[in-house]
Amino acid sequence: MMEVMDNVTPRQGTLVVIAGPTASGKTSTSIALAKRWNTEILSADSRQFYKEMRIGTAVPSLKELHEVKHHFIQNISILNDYDVATYEQEALRLLERLFKQHDKVILTGGSGLFIDAVCRGIDAMPDIDMEVRQRVSQLYREGGLTAMQQEVQRLDPEYWKEVDWKNPRRLQRALEVCYQTGCTFTSFRTQSAAHRDFNIVKYALLWDRQELYNRINLRVEQMLSEGLVDEARRLLPYRRRNALNTVGYKELFDYFDGKCSLMEAIEQIKLNTRHYAKRQMTWLRRDPEYQWITMEEALELP
Repeated sequence: MMEVMDNVTPRQGTLVVIAGPTASGKTSTSIALAKRWNTEILSADSRQFYKEMRIGTAVPSLKELHEVKHHFIQNISILNDYDVATYEQEALRLLERLFKQHDKVILTGGSGLFIDAVCRGIDAMPDIDMEVRQRVSQLYREGGLTAMQQEVQRLDPEYWKEVDWKNPRRLQRALEVCYQTGCTFTSFRTQSAAHRDFNIVKYALLWDRQELYNRINLRVEQMLSEGLVDEARRLLPYRRRNALNTVGYKELFDYFDGKCSLMEAIEQIKLNTRHYAKRQMTWLRRDPEYQWITMEEALELP
């Protein structure tokens, strides 16, 4: 037995995941812990990757970025294609290097899919025939977002509970898998986790719902005071890029199109952000490995 144990490769270190819904304090908590642990932070926020989207994605301030080394913050352009599989590969290569220097490294962000990619790996999805892709594209052209939403809700009610139902690409991918295989998209996302050469501990920040909603409303007001409307106006020519299919920008694009007033757009941003936070919490709660703790408890982690 001892001989077998001696041949086991020791794990490199510990990846500490600080997750939670938007506006829950992930950034400030992670920075405080990183400073105490003398370590670095990997962002798992799929919109903070983009250089042009600073205000609307609540990128850490320049002061915060100088306090602690961050990775995957404003590292690509909205004109570049980037996916979760690429992120997984790049994050794992970076962690291999960082664990040679640090016992702990922090992974934080609100994009559960990207956190799961680092911790569990990307589930193997089936290849999709061109005819199936065309079928889904036709459904979108003829029935719009509503038709895809109804179809996902019908075919995979479990995935519907957590998917961003205003994101056509997520809905399209789920329908392609359902049509191709006759199985739910969810069934392909519950496979065994990939092996990782590091320990993983997961924490999610817990808030009273109304307190969180108040923080979200304040966050939106802060973004507006920092110039979110002007930032969205500069990005209007690129509105068809997937990166900009994001709460905070989509609503302002409707305002620029004359579909609503500015005040109506602002209220819609607040409402859609609250809906997004609910979906984030649904995603996190399906993973029993998360320990739900308050910010105060998080700051006391050893």
